[in-house]
Amino acid sequence: MSLLVVGLSHRSAPVSVLERASLAADTQAKLLQDTLAAEPATEAAVLATCNRIELYADVDKFHAGVAELSTLLAQHSGVGLDELTPYLYVHYEDRAVHHLFSVACGLDSMVVGEGQILGQIKDALARGQELHTAGRLLNDLFQQALRVGKRAHSETGIDRAGQSLVSFGLQQLAAGADPGLWAQGKRALVIGAGSMSSLAAATLARTGVAEIVVANRTRSRAERLVEILQQGDDTTVRAHAVEMSAVGDELTRADVVVSCTGATGLVLTADALADALGTTLDAPAEAPAVTVVPAPADVDQHAAWVENGSAVSAPEAAPRRVTLPAQSTGPVKLALLDLAMPRDIDGAAHRIDGVRLVDIESLADASADAPMAADVDQVRTIVADEVAAFGAAQRAAHVAPTVVALRTMAADVVAGEIARLDGRLPDLDEKQRAEITQTVRRVVDKLLHAPTVRVKQLASEPGGAGYADALRELFDLDPQTVAAVSRADLNDPNRGRS
Repeated sequence: MSLLVVGLSHRSAPVSVLERASLAADTQAKLLQDTLAAEPATEAAVLATCNRIELYADVDKFHAGVAELSTLLAQHSGVGLDELTPYLYVHYEDRAVHHLFSVACGLDSMVVGEGQILGQIKDALARGQELHTAGRLLNDLFQQALRVGKRAHSETGIDRAGQSLVSFGLQQLAAGADPGLWAQGKRALVIGAGSMSSLAAATLARTGVAEIVVANRTRSRAERLVEILQQGDDTTVRAHAVEMSAVGDELTRADVVVSCTGATGLVLTADALADALGTTLDAPAEAPAVTVVPAPADVDQHAAWVENGSAVSAPEAAPRRVTLPAQSTGPVKLALLDLAMPRDIDGAAHRIDGVRLVDIESLADASADAPMAADVDQVRTIVADEVAAFGAAQRAAHVAPTVVALRTMAADVVAGEIARLDGRLPDLDEKQRAEITQTVRRVVDKLLHAPTVRVKQLASEPGGAGYADALRELFDLDPQTVAAVSRADLNDPNRGRS
């Protein structure tokens, strides 16, 4: 296993960089195809969410892999390599497994413990399977990450450590008030009908808003979301769908707006919002600086993080100070929650009197001080145990084709000897022949049982990869036979499917 991940997230890069580096679905597909075309990679998968972009690959050379994957991310994101590199992080082999399992459990999320990431990991796996870029390693890795994430949520109280990004965003909009009380009687406009917008609409309905209007470029999808909302047993919310062209009119009647579309440009400009409220933009005001986490250094330093064959995390660096816009003061007439990346709502909306804007950037800042639940330590233990188990399973799987080839060779030897016996003792009846055949097979099985079981055990331990080579040398196994077993296993249609 030579698993490598190169990426950036809300922990390593400012939202402005993540926003520019976001990858559309067709761009992700092209990135995967180009990664496989690159010499160091044999498998690839992309995990792209509103606050992370990560490229996973099975590589045969670490340094070349880091350089190639970093270059490909820069090319497809449209952010220059020199600008992107300071924000990239690199994990290799067991560290890469640990990283993905932590992500799956919500430990690396902007809101610790949120469960939406599991759906995004599942989508990343499905995309890799559909494009045939995810092979044995990444299929196993992502499938196991999903199981680890589900285990963390079912066996611990990690859900209490955080919540969905939507729920956290609504808490920020409520500005300290109880979200349920704050939402009572309000009219909400949800822009978009994808997974995040659907979650937002469902959360708003449970929170207690009186009415939800859904706007989407495809009217049928908006109507489908409305239908789902009205079928819910835990809400009596009124809901209806409108065309995107009606958003301007709906803004004049809305109290809360949640937007999460796949648009590459702004959906709501500051001028459009000001017009809806019958007001104007205030003059820009200087805002206080806030601390954000810096990124690791450059690609050359990434390579230097490898110690004894496994990468270590990026070294700690001093915090940077950046300036974020201050919110307008006074009573809130319109609450805006922007969950899109790149952003849907003009950041200048904070200058409109009566508007409160919460977006990915302000959520990142607010969540930095969120309390950690005691269950987080338990989840970290689960992750550590699962990483060790995954590594052992992968190392054991590496020797399996050699064991199968050895048993195949032994079966061929038995078959050859039985055929020779038939030629020398043609008068044996079927019962005698069957007894002799079974006896010979039993002897061979008993001779092979201990060494094959033991070699699997040894191979599962750290540094055990060489046992497969030793087995091939000792029994003079044909490498082509071993490779054929590996290909047959890899092409199994039932492999990697949940």
